[in-house]
Amino acid sequence: MDQLKASVETPSDGDGEKIDALVEKISACNADDGDIARAVAEHWKAVYLDPGYRLCIWWRREDAKELAATKPDYDEKHAFVVLGYQLKDGKMQNELIGRCKAAAAAAKTFPDTYLICSGGATGQNNPEYKTEAGLMKQFLVSRGKVDRSRILIDTRALTTLANAENTFAILKKNDIHSITLVTSTYHQKWAQVLYNAMAAIYEKLYGFKVRIVGNFCYDIEPESGSYKKGYRIALTQLSEMLGLKKKKK
Repeated sequence: MDQLKASVETPSDGDGEKIDALVEKISACNADDGDIARAVAEHWKAVYLDPGYRLCIWWRREDAKELAATKPDYDEKHAFVVLGYQLKDGKMQNELIGRCKAAAAAAKTFPDTYLICSGGATGQNNPEYKTEAGLMKQFLVSRGKVDRSRILIDTRALTTLANAENTFAILKKNDIHSITLVTSTYHQKWAQVLYNAMAAIYEKLYGFKVRIVGNFCYDIEPESGSYKKGYRIALTQLSEMLGLKKKKK
């Protein structure tokens, strides 16, 4: 994890090769761990080290066209996975509304796909324990005009790691094999790393394959200073996922 962190904070020539060398050491000790480590490393290099990695913004016309152009990838059962954001006084904040608007636009472009909304009861002053996912579904049905039968929800996740864990349980249950992550721009790479790692774990444990075929984002700067360095949180949660660090209760 230290090498992944260093590759972002103090980038230098050969970071990719250093990461690959570490993966080979892991593989030499345990082939199963090596497969997962390789998947994590390849995706980390793609989203954090490749200057050509592109975030697709829902309101940019060229990005909407790019999303539509990915249609051949959607031949199999597909879902747009919409990640939640903390509620305020039991209501969605503007950032979560923005993510839902992006999801609604994507759902309109691809009317045969599912949407998975993930997010639990969050925020202070929420006595009715309203959930991000429940409110997201209401918004998508009432304002996004999405058929409620297309929307699957996870009302328990309180972290991005839990988003990934619970989403994959839904994917497996519904036999959905490809996804596009819908979240905020600053959160997308962080989420991509965790979801890709979970995909590798599910393939190893269950033989269940899931492809992450794209991203679609609501463009916004993070309010929290820690979110500006989301890769650090991604690494912490990745460590928890892989059993390298105990999960917080």
